[in-house]
Amino acid sequence: MEIFKQAAMYFLGFKPYVMLPIIIFSLALIFRIKLKTAVTSAFTIGIGFIGIFIVFDYFVAIINPIIQALIKRTGLQLNILDAGWPPLAAITWSFGLAPVFILLVMVVNVILLVTKLTKTVNIDIWNYWHFIFAGALVYNVTQNVFLSSLATILICIITLKIADWSAPLVNKFSGMDGISIPTLSAATYFPFGVLGNKLIDKVPFINKIDANPEKMKEKIGLAGEPMIIGFVIGVLLGLGGGYEFRKIAELAFGIAAVIYILPKMANIVGTSLIPISDGMKEFIKRRFPGIGGTYIALDVAVLVGIPSVVVTAILLMPVALILSFVLPGVKFIPLGDLVNIMGSVALVCAATKGNVIRSFLIGIPIVAIHLYTASNMAVVYTKLAGSVNYKLPNYTGTFTSFLDGGNVIRVWIFKLFMGNFYAILLIPAFILIFYLTRKIARNG
Repeated sequence: MEIFKQAAMYFLGFKPYVMLPIIIFSLALIFRIKLKTAVTSAFTIGIGFIGIFIVFDYFVAIINPIIQALIKRTGLQLNILDAGWPPLAAITWSFGLAPVFILLVMVVNVILLVTKLTKTVNIDIWNYWHFIFAGALVYNVTQNVFLSSLATILICIITLKIADWSAPLVNKFSGMDGISIPTLSAATYFPFGVLGNKLIDKVPFINKIDANPEKMKEKIGLAGEPMIIGFVIGVLLGLGGGYEFRKIAELAFGIAAVIYILPKMANIVGTSLIPISDGMKEFIKRRFPGIGGTYIALDVAVLVGIPSVVVTAILLMPVALILSFVLPGVKFIPLGDLVNIMGSVALVCAATKGNVIRSFLIGIPIVAIHLYTASNMAVVYTKLAGSVNYKLPNYTGTFTSFLDGGNVIRVWIFKLFMGNFYAILLIPAFILIFYLTRKIARNG
């Protein structure tokens, strides 16, 4: 067991753009794809993800200073640190049962595939931490391996089902055939997108606005170009942060570049997956005809470059700051995780077919829920970090994570296993939400 744990931790130590090509290449060999195609696809998907991360890191570098400037101008002073998602992932991989739970998630996926209860082949091993973290939370309170395992299995199944339901819309939205997104931080909010979009259909005037950046470009020409929209947003953010002209221009051109380049990187990833996806489908059809059609699971990063996702996220960032200031009971400034809001709204944008206005309106309550939930869970996360001897560099106080720490499904499952009265009362509501999501998503 110790050898397996060390091997698993070593492999999980690779960056996603190294880990995924290894997995893709191994799958290509299993699916009997030509060696040249397997090597080319593996390298290309790694290069595509490197491109995505480089551009995203650049985005973080230019957006963080303006966020700090906006915070300074608003005078926000709150006593809990938003440390982002990395500490939660680090805590998960420090959890003693993590290697066992990796195998558990894999076994659950295989069982669901064989019994035709999912179509998603979840090769996105790095993001297993989203499921395992739920188990770690439950174990830290109960010291019960069975309950911890059950929590991990439950959240894994829910996420795979949402990935299945969202896959047809994701394929149309991204232009990548045969993929699904079982990243919990994104999948959680697909029901919000589906139900919110259905609700907006009933709202006069707003229901007639088609605010998809690509369609806007066709209708209003240059002013509808995603990079021009990004430029304008950059100017407005710069003005709001009190920047002088040169810094405003740099920020505006930087955001325009991010919106223009990210889709190119995502397209590289999508193109590289085509032969692997086709090979997997043919292999499963030939060897396991009873399983039927399948999807390859990918990180939500492949969607964050789509213009409507970027624009929606940038519009929601200042809203998150404003809400943290005006909402009573919010105890932190959403700083460490703020730029990752792109991941949380990616499947919302898929559900609205890229309509920025609809996605933005649906995103506002999502942001508010995150702020409250992450505030409520801060003490729990800080205690869990102490239990696995994890310490934040140069910080000893209470911390949380705006997005992953405020994840509604994970927190609900944790509270449910703690016997929380309100979490138990919400069981029928969650069942109804999942039922309606499945029904509406199936109808297009």
